[in-house]
Amino acid sequence: MSNYKTVFFTLGLLQVILGLAMIIPVIIQFIYSELDSSFISSGIITIIFGVLFFLSNLDHDKKLNLPQAFLLTSLSWVSIALFGSLPFIFSNLNLGITDAFFESMSGITTTGSTVIVNLDVAPKSILLWRAILQWLGGIGIILMAITLMPIMNVGGMQLFKISSNDTAEKILPKSKEISLRLITIYSVLTILCALFYKVFGMSFFDSLTHSMTTIATGGFSNYNQSIGYFDSVFIETTSMIFILLGSIPFIAYIKFLNGDRNIFFSDTQIKTFFKVVLFSIIILFIYLTLLNKSFLEISVRSVAFNVISILTGTGYVTKDFDQWGNFPLIFFLILMFIGGCAGSTACGIKIFRIQLLYHFLSNQLKKIIYPRGVFVIKYDKNNIDDKFMSSVISFVFLYIVIFFLLTAILSLTGLDFITSISGAATSISNVGPGLGEIIGPNGNFSSLENSSKWALSMGMILGRLELFAILVLFIPSFWRKF
Repeated sequence: MSNYKTVFFTLGLLQVILGLAMIIPVIIQFIYSELDSSFISSGIITIIFGVLFFLSNLDHDKKLNLPQAFLLTSLSWVSIALFGSLPFIFSNLNLGITDAFFESMSGITTTGSTVIVNLDVAPKSILLWRAILQWLGGIGIILMAITLMPIMNVGGMQLFKISSNDTAEKILPKSKEISLRLITIYSVLTILCALFYKVFGMSFFDSLTHSMTTIATGGFSNYNQSIGYFDSVFIETTSMIFILLGSIPFIAYIKFLNGDRNIFFSDTQIKTFFKVVLFSIIILFIYLTLLNKSFLEISVRSVAFNVISILTGTGYVTKDFDQWGNFPLIFFLILMFIGGCAGSTACGIKIFRIQLLYHFLSNQLKKIIYPRGVFVIKYDKNNIDDKFMSSVISFVFLYIVIFFLLTAILSLTGLDFITSISGAATSISNVGPGLGEIIGPNGNFSSLENSSKWALSMGMILGRLELFAILVLFIPSFWRKF
């Protein structure tokens, strides 16, 4: 175990940071006269464990090898979800261990599924803690995607390894500097979002919490009606804008600040992402218009908001889209799988993988017509080698397999078809609400069996860490190789 001192040293640091973060809800408890021992005791326990991990591994190596990097990636999210669940357990919400862990995992993976029945009267400290978990999860996955996952050759930021002229190392020479820039950009966007929310009518507390869950594309809200509670076109517009900003690769912001002013218009992934958004809004609006026989009965605002929310994995809702008919439900299910851009806070398969799959299938069809032809897959003017393409195909295949396995597991617990299939989709794609009466936009996950909640929690972390980072840990040959 001495070879893994660096892993546990880092975990100790993360636990200390998490414990210190629990001080913020304590301040809110003082302000709103909700003071109890839930966050104080949780913070003490978390910090003690963190300090023990930290001190017992001071003689750690300075570098991580490949197995250590994978192990750290997985344990970071699991441990934060575990200790992050303590405030829920100690609160007056009467949440059991399963429900508390589910809520915490949903937060840190920016999924947004909830088991809290009446959010409108929930303690302010708990609501803030949910937002903090999602905010930390959002910046955490960005930092890991850009600084760690390329080393492991997994995850969306493989794109930056395609060309030697377009690597994360070329953008900024040191990973620490990259991380600092990313945290700054992430924080600035959060502050701007909060300011706009406040200007357009939210309270200070609501603007703070919703800005954190918006930029993290997490979707936790303080109300059962989600963003629909405010019924404000300005708030919804603000939400859409900052959700989209959170769904763009954050490395693009660094490139922009470094002088590439056309990055948002020239990047293939970003352009395709916005095309998908626009196309989806138009298709759904036309369908609903034809169904209702009138433009006046259909709100572009509600269609656009829910399309953006579902596609990016945010999970905010303004309307009960369960009442829109069968086609929108299937359409939203597809959008759940697509997701946003790689290197952003969004989830799902990611736009760039969809693009590469399209080019791959197109080439396969061309080879049928021209058997002797040589067709090269290009992405952003860079050649895609077979190894990279194989990793993309493997990821999508595994994604679909795990989706069906989760669906089967959920159905075995007695859930109906639409709940099972949408529950599996919303967990592995980290969206939030599912479809149907139980876990749909007007429901939550509280009524599900404990076994279903554990299965969904596993789906959340698998989807958040892009499958391979966890599954490789269970392959014995991987450990023997190193």
